[in-house]
Amino acid sequence: MMSQATDPAAQHPLVELLRAKTSEGAQELLAREETSIRQLRAQSGGVLRLPEGVTLDSGDVNYEAPDDETMILNLGPSHPSTHGVLRVMAEIRGEQVLRTKPVVGYLHTGMEKTGEELMYHQGGTNVTRMDYLSPFFNELAFSLSVELLAGIEVPRRATWIRMLMCELNRISSHLLWMATNAADLGALNMLVYGWRDRELVLAFFEKVTGLRMNHNYIRPGGVAADLPDGWRDDVIAIADATERRMDEYDRLLTGQPVLQNRMDGVGALDAATAVALGLTGPLLRSTGVAYDVRRDFPYLAYNEVDFDVIVGTSGDCWDRYAIRVNEIRESLKIVRQIARALPRGDYRVQDKKVTPPPRNRVSESMEALIHHFKLFTEGFRVPSGDAYVPVESPRGELGCYLVSDGTARPYRLHVRAPSFANLQALAPMARGVFIPDLIACISSIDPVLGDVDR
Repeated sequence: MMSQATDPAAQHPLVELLRAKTSEGAQELLAREETSIRQLRAQSGGVLRLPEGVTLDSGDVNYEAPDDETMILNLGPSHPSTHGVLRVMAEIRGEQVLRTKPVVGYLHTGMEKTGEELMYHQGGTNVTRMDYLSPFFNELAFSLSVELLAGIEVPRRATWIRMLMCELNRISSHLLWMATNAADLGALNMLVYGWRDRELVLAFFEKVTGLRMNHNYIRPGGVAADLPDGWRDDVIAIADATERRMDEYDRLLTGQPVLQNRMDGVGALDAATAVALGLTGPLLRSTGVAYDVRRDFPYLAYNEVDFDVIVGTSGDCWDRYAIRVNEIRESLKIVRQIARALPRGDYRVQDKKVTPPPRNRVSESMEALIHHFKLFTEGFRVPSGDAYVPVESPRGELGCYLVSDGTARPYRLHVRAPSFANLQALAPMARGVFIPDLIACISSIDPVLGDVDR
């Protein structure tokens, strides 16, 4: 591949205009001779941190290809296998990938900055749209951070309802991943089955919250509404049906040699690289590191239920597949325990300054009307301070960092999004693989671009 300085075609005004209009600046994957050694090492899968005083030279990055045998290929941002508006720039030699660089920002919505203009009771409507495949986890992390700052003690029933909804959400998210991952690898029938089974869970969400996605159900102080009559029968029916289907999918997918060969040994990571890159969730656990926020930093009532943390050994796409399949079974185990042990009581804290009065009381009581009016016009104040609370989302550690200045709005809001951190893994995973394997690597990360470009 010729450099811009030596390629006559690159000097054409139209080429220069096209380059200027489509450039992503620092995110752009440039020709090797235009890229620093440090960037080359990162793009080819090296870990960025170096000991103090240690420098790199060109010998640290070995390419066994002449310049005129490589090219830069764009995958996305409009591509079904990038799972959103993700653009991956890859330097390839024939069918082999030499280095990659994810380019993000096409979906940027400024949700964190928007959250600083919303009152605390409005924040759930904003954060629920970040990771739109697991909205309950966004709401939960935000609510737990607000409750920690405000000193709000949530009723036990609300805590267990939150846990129930989150584990069902984990199941729906992993089912959709199984569907899209199989479709990316050519098993198109699973795309239909995965969407079908996910509908069982989403129908229950709609029955409880009124919406299939972006619920704003988990709120500071508890949840928006109690579970409806017959919820336990619905949950058991979902668990029974999903368990039967998982056995079928083991025969359809896990026992399928073609699918296994597409993932086995592909995109392997070691534990040291995964930890150095800050990976969490199935990506980290596939390397053998048994880190799960639910077990290591218990929240809600996870210390009162029995479940296993699933880990892998090889850190490849096959391990990541197996972990998600078995995490569905572990979530079903938790859901059944919740259905048996859900305590009675309030579904939200009975504090008039935090939660609104019942709707029927607003038209009957002047006091209730005043509290309702003041809450939705002025909000509730949170003491000055900062708080960070992590939760274990289907994609890894999702944390919400809040800074309060004592007003009814956050001074700063930042979300530790697992999809954003996990995308760093693409470079070491894709080093030396073939182009079809690059699709498998992207899919095994399970990125949600609303989570990345928040």
